Amino acid sequence: MATFCMQTLGCEVSAINTVNYSNHVAYKMVKGRKTMAEEVADVWTGLKNARLDRFDMMLSGYCPSAALVEEVGKIAHELKSRSSPFFWVLDPVMGDNGRIYVAEDTVPVYKKLLPDADLILPNQFEAELLSGEEIKNVSGVARAISKLHKEHGIPHVLITSVRLAEDSESMFCVGSTANSKKEPRAFRISIPLFPVFFSGTGDMFASLMVGRLRQAANEAKLLDKPHWKSPDEVDAVHQPLAKAAEKVLASMHAVLLDTTKHYEAAWRETLDESEQERHVRLTRAAEVRLVRNSKLLVSPPMVPGLVAQPLDSA
Repeated sequence: MATFCMQTLGCEVSAINTVNYSNHVAYKMVKGRKTMAEEVADVWTGLKNARLDRFDMMLSGYCPSAALVEEVGKIAHELKSRSSPFFWVLDPVMGDNGRIYVAEDTVPVYKKLLPDADLILPNQFEAELLSGEEIKNVSGVARAISKLHKEHGIPHVLITSVRLAEDSESMFCVGSTANSKKEPRAFRISIPLFPVFFSGTGDMFASLMVGRLRQAANEAKLLDKPHWKSPDEVDAVHQPLAKAAEKVLASMHAVLLDTTKHYEAAWRETLDESEQERHVRLTRAAEVRLVRNSKLLVSPPMVPGLVAQPLDSA
């Protein structure tokens, strides 16, 4: 999914798989294997030997072991140490809804790598793990983002899905680009919810952000600036990060809306199936309809309400 999204937005992509599975795990049955850190290192060496290692961005996502997270960090550090500009988008996939689904020794490794990242894309639970702050309200979100900027030196933070106690019916995407004093310039975008469980939306969001953030930074003439950061006088909602997030969420809303309609049609079918057969059929129906809706990635529709607002107006 991630490779397709980036290529659709015009990115030339070299993909290194961190797992090789027959299908995603929501099917409750899977064949394949996790990639070892040594295999990723070997592929990276091959790219360097072939002089195919000139990249200006890197997106890293799910890594099944602490050793693999460390290896990915080494690659990012090597690329950032070169003279040409390089931007690392780190999606620290560790868990969700209060549950860690990677080895617990992965968490401190991610924390160690944070200073090298230009943009991190944690969900609410992952942001809590990395910042040490509990997120239950707007002030909790603000504290977590401030800590990630100031203590870990991360220029851009985008928490992909936040549920607040004072608004349990909504979900928010909350982001911030630090100013020169490492102070937050935070915004929020309210996200419409769907009554379907989708797999891969985190990968979809992260990969679309790669293309859209680079586009927004280019339009703001920031590609030659450190971390693509705007001057201090640019407010939260006019940051390239906010503009990119608006487009990404609009594309995702349109694609997921079409997928939901397909899922609901499948759900209404009355077939004589076992529970397992029904689960597989509905899981298949919930597969994100990405390829047939690729035009929505390139040209996102206008979606009312998907507009960045200052976080303190929540």
